[in-house]
Amino acid sequence: MKTSDFNFHLPDELLAEHPSEHRDEARLMVLNRKNETIEHRLFKDVIDYFDDGDLFVFNNTKVFPARLYGNKEKTGAKIEVFLLRELDAETRVWDVLVDPARKIRIGNKLFFTEDESLVAEVIDNTTSRGRTLRFLFDGSYEEFRAKLKELGETPLPKYIKRAVEPEDAERYQTIYAKVEGAVAAPTAGLHFSKHLMKRLEIKGIDFAEVTLHVGLGTFNPIEVEDLSKHKMESEEAIIDLVNAEKINAASEAGKRICAVGTTTMRALETSVSSNRKISAYSGWTNKFIYPPHEFGVANAMITNFHTPKSTLIMMIAAFAGKDFVMHAYEEAIKEKYKFYSYGDAMLIL
Repeated sequence: MKTSDFNFHLPDELLAEHPSEHRDEARLMVLNRKNETIEHRLFKDVIDYFDDGDLFVFNNTKVFPARLYGNKEKTGAKIEVFLLRELDAETRVWDVLVDPARKIRIGNKLFFTEDESLVAEVIDNTTSRGRTLRFLFDGSYEEFRAKLKELGETPLPKYIKRAVEPEDAERYQTIYAKVEGAVAAPTAGLHFSKHLMKRLEIKGIDFAEVTLHVGLGTFNPIEVEDLSKHKMESEEAIIDLVNAEKINAASEAGKRICAVGTTTMRALETSVSSNRKISAYSGWTNKFIYPPHEFGVANAMITNFHTPKSTLIMMIAAFAGKDFVMHAYEEAIKEKYKFYSYGDAMLIL
């Protein structure tokens, strides 16, 4: 498989700048893999495709306000700092991206408050835009994290050109988010409302949770043509024993198991064994899923519409078949479905 096999023309106007007015009223394209048929529904209709005892698996990661703005010492130049990963809680060392990066060097200091209560020192260069910062803050760890939240901004994807709005703090977060650690939302889950969750529960559909802290590496462009040479950045994944057993029980009972989002699917495929059992897991995964790939446990999937040549559309193609997926994307563009983080959804059965 080649990267160019997943290229297509995506009109700019189909990139969703805002979410749908109501979470569960985004549009839903339903793909039936067996018959290769396509239906057009609303997301709240997803309940029609599942029965008593079926299982939805959600990624319960929670997005933290990862985008900060500081000023460079001496020059006062405004610098965007995007928090990627906490490396050491005790010394308050983080991996970050900085923009513009060309003048941010080891030893520079960045000031985030007028009273200089939060300062960061650059201690390493990691990539062209990547830096390692040590934050200097006179307070407890809890106070430090509270300060980051106070100053931070909801990390909307860069394709969204508008300013961050107050409602983004709530809408760029799933309603079941629990475990803070993601710098991007697991966007397939954004379509679930409290009302829809209650309707699913009343119908007898069960829920399980995994955690995969979404990093920006998921969205990095692939810079090689041979997919076997692409390396994914690692993301932290956790599946506890209770949820592993719940997933295995549903699988053994022959129920439909729906992975909500590519991040959920990556976590499941990281922990599944050769006998199609999910094991409890806590660690890091850089698993890259592209055709051909045999999936271990999930037999249904919910996902958003992804951008050309992305690792995400490659996973979808592995699950539903490349030709069928590319045909479905042609149909989505024709029917003006909205793409990307705040876009519409696809259910694959």
